[in-house]
Amino acid sequence: MSKAYTKPASREDAALWMDGVTMRFGGVTAVNDLSLGIARGSIVGIIGPNGAGKTTAFNVISGFYHPSEGKVFFNGRNVTAFPPHKICREGMARTFQNIRLSQHMTVLENIMVGCHVRRRCPWWMAPLGFPLFYREEESIRQKAIGLVERLQLDSYQNERAGSLPYGAQRRLEIARALATEPHFLLLDEPAAGMNPQESTDLMHFIGHVRDEFDLTILLIEHDMKVVMNVCQYLWVMEYGALIAEGEPEAIRNDPTVIKAYLGEDMV
Repeated sequence: MSKAYTKPASREDAALWMDGVTMRFGGVTAVNDLSLGIARGSIVGIIGPNGAGKTTAFNVISGFYHPSEGKVFFNGRNVTAFPPHKICREGMARTFQNIRLSQHMTVLENIMVGCHVRRRCPWWMAPLGFPLFYREEESIRQKAIGLVERLQLDSYQNERAGSLPYGAQRRLEIARALATEPHFLLLDEPAAGMNPQESTDLMHFIGHVRDEFDLTILLIEHDMKVVMNVCQYLWVMEYGALIAEGEPEAIRNDPTVIKAYLGEDMV
């Protein structure tokens, strides 16, 4: 699925642009001077061993952390100090390494929660019985049903999220993120815990989602089969710093990357 990648020349050309981002926690530097630019419409990845700073970088991008130094630009706009809800409204959504669904809500209800980011009617209209509120609620329900069908979750629509097979829960989490109407999707280890067949299905699913919803996708993943077959370009981190970047085939054969994953004796 991977193909030639054209790096954006400036932050105005990029879907996401990170300029010298550093994240410190006390005396620990989790991300150190990270700079990258992601082209619109691409599927790219950040890889590296455990503790490399990948999820911290995701948390900075999505507003959960504000960086100690550096700036983050989304579609050319400085979003460095934006909180997560404001970044979401700008058109960025994410999933998490540990699935964070509302386990006792149905599949449809979970997706409707994502739709509420774009709700226009304030909450107080509901107890006062405003018809406009209920018309919008029905519109949200129909939108959620459409996403259920497009992402092939219709057989689970009225089931509780916690009762779904693991692969379906992953798809549901992505569906809920898509309900926020993003332009940019962050996937944090989407293949974690999946068996080989589920991972293969996920590869096709990610490509389908990118094309179907006209997205840019950035993912973190340890499953190298998924990474090498899905991503067009990769950044490799170790101890918070960027140690390599390039197209998957170049990264696969980079001695620095092999050393980071397998140790110096294996190079």
